[in-house]
Amino acid sequence: MQRKLRLIFGPIIILGTLFAFLWYLDHNPEVVHQLKDTSFLALLLLFLLYIGTTLALMGVLFGSLKLYKKHMTTQENFLLTSYSSLVNFFGPGQSGPGFRAAYLKLKHDVKIKQYLFATLIYYAFYAVFSGLLLVGTSRPWWQTVLAVAAITAVCGAVIKFFVQRNSGLTAGVSTAIIRKGILLIGAFSLIQVLIIAAIYYVELRSLQSSVTVSQVLAYTGAANFALFVSLTPGAIGIREAFLVFSQNLHGIPNDLIVAANVLDRAVYVLFLGLLFVLILFMHAGSKLQLDKVKAATRPSKTRSRS
Repeated sequence: MQRKLRLIFGPIIILGTLFAFLWYLDHNPEVVHQLKDTSFLALLLLFLLYIGTTLALMGVLFGSLKLYKKHMTTQENFLLTSYSSLVNFFGPGQSGPGFRAAYLKLKHDVKIKQYLFATLIYYAFYAVFSGLLLVGTSRPWWQTVLAVAAITAVCGAVIKFFVQRNSGLTAGVSTAIIRKGILLIGAFSLIQVLIIAAIYYVELRSLQSSVTVSQVLAYTGAANFALFVSLTPGAIGIREAFLVFSQNLHGIPNDLIVAANVLDRAVYVLFLGLLFVLILFMHAGSKLQLDKVKAATRPSKTRSRS
């Protein structure tokens, strides 16, 4: 059902967002001038930070495999993470996680439920850290504590329910190894969130120097929560909506939100293009055995007729 919703509403949201961007830029030409004044140094720094996010995701995958005493080489991790990012952005319905799950099941005997469990842990850390950024710099301390406690409680309840429904997820794995895997996922999730905050800081400060660190942190928290309801590639349209509706928390004006997101989308697409060339040069297709993985994810004729 979620995949169908993405396929139906995803293109509608993308087209609507594109139209809104064009209309806004046409009626606010100063935004175009802001983008033209972006320095080469800022663009280079953004590319380096996006490399950092890729390395952080590799660390999350490393910790996820650690939960089940599985291992893959650094090169395989890089190719899988990079290819999943490409598929997630350009593929139908954000199919990156599905591809990664199929690959791990086929090549490393990681069950789908095991992959989901590791992903839930990652999302839990991501939500807690993002929630801390969202309210930690803009609300009184007691509201921050309550918000983070509520997010943590919800994440913990979801994980506990999933474990109870799927016994034997970590059968044969010692508690020490499980704890280490969870700590690794948490550590790399925190690194990823901080790098994303640095990306937004560079983008916003390159367009308007008066933006403060606390504003950027709250802005990052709001943008990150778009991940959980993302129906479009890169949460196009969804992230912008989250940022506009949470303006009373981060205080970033709408024209700056639009300009920063146009800059961010453009740089990220260029980064993915370079990533595609790199993994193509490294023969990702043969090394990851993409034909076998795609065949495993393709529904059988019997299922398609039912």
